[in-house]
Amino acid sequence: MAEKKETATYASLRAEVLKGKFRPIYVLSGEEPFYIDQLSELIVNQALSEDERDFNLSVYYGNDADVREVIGSCKQFPAFAERRVVVLREAQLVAKRPGHRDDLDLFAHYAAQPLASTVLVICHKGATLKSKPLFDALKEHGTGVAMTSSKPRTDRDLRAVVAGYATSVGCSIDAKSVSMLTDFIGNDLARLFGEMDKLKILVGDSGAITPELIERNVGISKDYNNFELEDAIRTRNAEKAYRIVAYYERNPKQNPVQVTVSTLFSFFSGVLIVQTHKERSEEALMKAVGTTSSWRIKKMAEAGRTYSKVAVVRIIHYLRECDVKSKGIGSRQDAYALLRELIYKILHA
Repeated sequence: MAEKKETATYASLRAEVLKGKFRPIYVLSGEEPFYIDQLSELIVNQALSEDERDFNLSVYYGNDADVREVIGSCKQFPAFAERRVVVLREAQLVAKRPGHRDDLDLFAHYAAQPLASTVLVICHKGATLKSKPLFDALKEHGTGVAMTSSKPRTDRDLRAVVAGYATSVGCSIDAKSVSMLTDFIGNDLARLFGEMDKLKILVGDSGAITPELIERNVGISKDYNNFELEDAIRTRNAEKAYRIVAYYERNPKQNPVQVTVSTLFSFFSGVLIVQTHKERSEEALMKAVGTTSSWRIKKMAEAGRTYSKVAVVRIIHYLRECDVKSKGIGSRQDAYALLRELIYKILHA
């Protein structure tokens, strides 16, 4: 089997750069621009002081970049500094010349023998960069590394990313706070992490990001959110559940039905896994559900005792049905009327 090109994560490359370890070539590509922007900016800031950047930093943009010129810049020696940094931003816009292969393939020749004092950063947003000659050269000569920046695919993935970011900046965050932020902001990582950076300044000695802190400084209600709705349904607290839905209906922009349905679908899918998984240890269940929170597993186990397996399967069907109808497929009913109907069906499943 052919050896794969070296890949790395944002966290591993960030740790390397902060220690002053630099690769000759970085290929940063994928759907999520946040990690690409953050890592490319970090490389520049760590590799060069502000005084060194005037003569040793070259930035090119794909819509008007000539790859040969970029490579020529990479072959220049640094001036009054240890290294030189060359950044190609928006590489996905590099023109493909009629009758020629993609110009990005030309980097393969440079990757075979890059200048040791140059750090080349290629930023390709929107999709993974596909250049077999370049990646073959990186693999053969060991002169660079590729990072794929992917968007979180599920609510579970997004929550794990948020919890991980809180840890990386020295804060703790509970499951309710994670849910409040992700439900309100969605998967816009730049905005999510920006809000968390602001909260980090305000946490005080405890270092804890709490629902109360979020409510005061981000503008999200700690009592009326999907986490609390999930909790009301788990305990079959009908009064609380309908009160939250009524709040959602009064504040539709902050509480779209589709997000609520997706959150509940993720929860009950986890409940079914906890109910049916052969391995009963907490660690095995956390892995099967895709969470790092033992507390989350305990809540799903509680729901599994409240709702039978048959009921949970039925609830998942109700959630799928509501999701389709809320998008106007096969129904013209108001989305919040659909949500109230859904809550009734779940509570009586």
